[in-house]
Amino acid sequence: MQHHHHDHSHADGNVGHSHAPDSFGLAFAIGVVLNTAIVAAELVFGYAANSLALIADAAHNFSDVISLLLAWGAAWLALKQPTRQHTYGYRRASILAALTNAGLLLIAVGGIAAEAIGRFKDPSPVASQTVIYVAILGIVVNGATALLFMRGRHGDLNVRGAYLHMVADAGVSLGVVIAALLIRWTGWLWIDPAVSLGIAAVVLASGWQLAKDSVNLAMDGVPKNIDLAVVESYLRGREGVIEVHDLHIWAMSTNETALTAHLVRPGGVDDAFLGKVCDELSHQFNIAHATLQIETGNGVCRLAPAEVV
Repeated sequence: MQHHHHDHSHADGNVGHSHAPDSFGLAFAIGVVLNTAIVAAELVFGYAANSLALIADAAHNFSDVISLLLAWGAAWLALKQPTRQHTYGYRRASILAALTNAGLLLIAVGGIAAEAIGRFKDPSPVASQTVIYVAILGIVVNGATALLFMRGRHGDLNVRGAYLHMVADAGVSLGVVIAALLIRWTGWLWIDPAVSLGIAAVVLASGWQLAKDSVNLAMDGVPKNIDLAVVESYLRGREGVIEVHDLHIWAMSTNETALTAHLVRPGGVDDAFLGKVCDELSHQFNIAHATLQIETGNGVCRLAPAEVV
């Protein structure tokens, strides 16, 4: 006889993970408003100062507004109730948003690098006072926005995408200020593109890791904060369990993990056993959505062989 158990618990062990999206609604709202204001300021002062650099940065910051809206929309969708058509709800939208944001970060790196290489060939004159002031404003706004997402960057890949965008922008703005001041002291115009390339390298490293993690989740890979062997060992060690097979662990969203497994337990099962295992999976591994099938071992499960998925 086969038994099926489904755990919907949001135990204390999940606080800060499974409820991350709704707690960042205000952060996304503030980030969008502040960054939209930066875009407007850069366009106005860019035209006034006849600065192509500022106008170009306005376009780059506008892409950040889009990425924040994307991440915010995905976080909102993750909170929507499941439907008959989408029985898991819309949680995976957060994975798609993180993947898209990783792509935008890598595109931004290409833009920064291309601009920097162009400036090596044709050095620009020293940045004006206006450019420095607006860049400082950019550091403050992007730095403040990054701080809003800082505590969620490890528990939610979608939030980490937003965080990295803001940190990258603050870094670019800081580079503009440092380069401008160094050029004033030394007169070396190559400092500007050199600093830009350095920033591009840092953003590339972050964006590449975000892309790898996002693709892993999109492909139903085991989330990197979970060791499948440790979870399997835990399940094998439960009272009466003599075998574990057809074990699958994947991400339902950027901050929720699901598990299915078949446990061979000759003594059968009761609700207390299932409830305890699911609670411990939730607390110890942050796997809040566990479905366990119990088998007594009298028959042969067609999913038991390791090569069968």
